[in-house]
Amino acid sequence: KGEPLVNFTWWHISPAILMMWAPLGFRLTCYYYRKAYYRAFFWDPPACAVGELHGGYVGERKFPFILQNMHRYFLYLAIIVWGFLTYDAIRAFFFPSGFGMGVGTLVLVVNSALLGLYTFSCHSLRHRVGGCMDCPSKSKSRLKLWQIVSSLNARHPTFAWCSLVWVAFSDLYIRLVATGAITDLRLF
Repeated sequence: KGEPLVNFTWWHISPAILMMWAPLGFRLTCYYYRKAYYRAFFWDPPACAVGELHGGYVGERKFPFILQNMHRYFLYLAIIVWGFLTYDAIRAFFFPSGFGMGVGTLVLVVNSALLGLYTFSCHSLRHRVGGCMDCPSKSKSRLKLWQIVSSLNARHPTFAWCSLVWVAFSDLYIRLVATGAITDLRLF
């Protein structure tokens, strides 16, 4: 009879939890991150020119590695999430008093840009836009798009780490402003 010890309701949890599975799935199945955690956690490959420790290479045909094949689907979801974040970054220019910019606006714009570079430099997107063409000269627009994604793809690891660090910083900055711990400095 009295108040419960814990007053738990779902909105006390960050709303990011509700959609976080999509970008997290995209990162966990990313070809670049696979290389890093296969080597770090599974010691696979153990070194250059060293045979397999497990008797033979089985690829990603068994659980849990078969889940890596879902990367292209997580890519599509990541593009949708990036669209919402870009919309938020654009909306951050509009204050109740009119058009302007604050530090938070810059944080959101850089966040959207870095996530866009990471997402649109993806190996799966590169294959999707032009990897299946038999004759690239037949589709000049697809060839150009493939060339753009390929040039971004050369920097995919850099975009992966920069976007990961900036997402954490952006979340922290927005949380601090939302709780009133800091004030967003208005630039104009």
